[in-house]
Amino acid sequence: MQNKTVLITAGASGIGRVMARHFDDLGAKVWITDIDKAALADCPDHWVKSCVDVTHDQQMSDVFQDIETAFGQLDILCANAGTAGPTALLEEQPTQGFKDCLDVNIMGSFFAARGALPLMKKRGSGSIVFTSSTGGVFGFPYRTPYCASKWAVVGMMKTIAMEAGPFGVRANVIAPGCVEGPRIDGVIAREAAQKNTTPEAIKAAYEMGTSLRKFSTADDIAQMAVFLASDNARMVSGQVISVDGHTENPDPKFGM
Repeated sequence: MQNKTVLITAGASGIGRVMARHFDDLGAKVWITDIDKAALADCPDHWVKSCVDVTHDQQMSDVFQDIETAFGQLDILCANAGTAGPTALLEEQPTQGFKDCLDVNIMGSFFAARGALPLMKKRGSGSIVFTSSTGGVFGFPYRTPYCASKWAVVGMMKTIAMEAGPFGVRANVIAPGCVEGPRIDGVIAREAAQKNTTPEAIKAAYEMGTSLRKFSTADDIAQMAVFLASDNARMVSGQVISVDGHTENPDPKFGM
């Protein structure tokens, strides 16, 4: 990753921060965006940081102008920003919560890719790595807005791979399953409340839905992002790669 530049959205915490650390360790120039000022301030000083709302068109456009001015290039985009959205049966989904989830997960990915592509096409190379989810491969009960948005990210990636491939730009999706951390803990807690059961029971059910019977870690996801961004993956494009301990197509009773 020497002499490579990488932009990671939602890079100040969670999976994004671990991605940034892995790229940094390999010598890349790291630029992160996040909406959380305190989390940004807590990141290493040598990372370039922008406090940005990924759903805001102009704020995102300004980031790419700043990158071009500062670095003159962008080699890697990790479009990682996302939100879990409401956990509820479809008929109980709040309209605004549904829209907010789609806004972050779809429009945030769109603004990021739209800003990155001209810089990459100009250089004749680049790698875009979207963070989707196994929710973008299977449907899951109580997760309609999240699954809908993550399927949309896969469709976006597939189209970008075809449009940008002739310019030397690759696009792929990582589909994490359940990743250890506060976000999945919150999802599990809300689902447990919906079903009048315990978080431990919900977590056990999710673990039983994987062949490896365990959750992934942020490091697992970051390592795949590094691979997809590297020259070792030079012929990998248009792919959805799950990092999830092998989640089978869920039984209708799974999660119900």
